[in-house]
Amino acid sequence: MTDTDKTALVQVAGFPLALDRMYEGRTHMWVARVGTGDPSIARIGLDSVGVETNGTLAQLSLPEVGEQLTVGRPFGQLEAAKFVGPLVSPVSGTVVARNEAAAADPGLTERDPYGDGWLIEVALTDFGAWLDGLTGEPDEIVAWFEAEISDYRMKGVIAQ
Repeated sequence: MTDTDKTALVQVAGFPLALDRMYEGRTHMWVARVGTGDPSIARIGLDSVGVETNGTLAQLSLPEVGEQLTVGRPFGQLEAAKFVGPLVSPVSGTVVARNEAAAADPGLTERDPYGDGWLIEVALTDFGAWLDGLTGEPDEIVAWFEAEISDYRMKGVIAQ
């Protein structure tokens, strides 16, 4: 994975997708390594389908710097037109940064989910373990994303 500042996007069934990061499929959260330091820092955000299925974002509640995250546990909350509920962490570690711009303007996450709309950065507890449960190979990412879009369209969650 590369730093998320220069993201190349591909279009999959009408939605942008970044292939330079990993994804947690159940929550539509992406994880990208930032830099090469120790500890490993991961930036976390919502993918474009996750944003779309939630509807217009009204509010993002993000954790404070220093808060401990556990994979699979809530770390914040979003309020949107179609959904109010938790943001679930795809990794374990310590929050080292939160995107104040996205917290102040949740629309930033809608407009640029893979760039300026990121949510938090986390110092990972165990770099090797954070790969478990995440999809990271480009072909697998595209196949998963296409299947998700197809399923959501069939259920009427997103428009054709």
